[in-house]
Amino acid sequence: LAIILLVAGHETTANMISLGTYTLLQHPDRLSELRTDPALIPNAVEELMRMLSIADGLLRMALEDIEVAGATIRAGEGVVFSTSVVNRDEDVYADPDTLDWHRPARHHIAFGFGIHQCLGQNLARAELEIALRTLFDRLPTLRLAAPADEIPFKPGDTIQGMLELPVTW
Repeated sequence: LAIILLVAGHETTANMISLGTYTLLQHPDRLSELRTDPALIPNAVEELMRMLSIADGLLRMALEDIEVAGATIRAGEGVVFSTSVVNRDEDVYADPDTLDWHRPARHHIAFGFGIHQCLGQNLARAELEIALRTLFDRLPTLRLAAPADEIPFKPGDTIQGMLELPVTW
């Protein structure tokens, strides 16, 4: 179990740190707001997890027959749902494609839901807060070292991420 927890948390957290860094460098106004008010960093981490939804495609099994959008899903059938779609639901989030550090925190399913919630979510939150705070405090002139559209992303994986994140300061 310990090995599974270690491995499960490493790739997702490492990718979230790089994607969060990339996203903040692409939104200098949002980054400036965090530098001005570091108390917003915990909410920023939650908002980045909502917006980026790096672990997409959660697998579940229907416990009872249910109708969704005119289709019947029978008890026992497998269901795959997209966290990125759910975390950008316009019925739940006003302007869901905008980073908003003032949005209600932890109102997303980046770590799953119910009995299937990620066991390491509190560690992941702490690691992300510490990594982003430290990175931008120690490297205030950090910027991308390549055009954003040339940075390679992982191809069609269930865990979203980048192959590399070239930066300079």
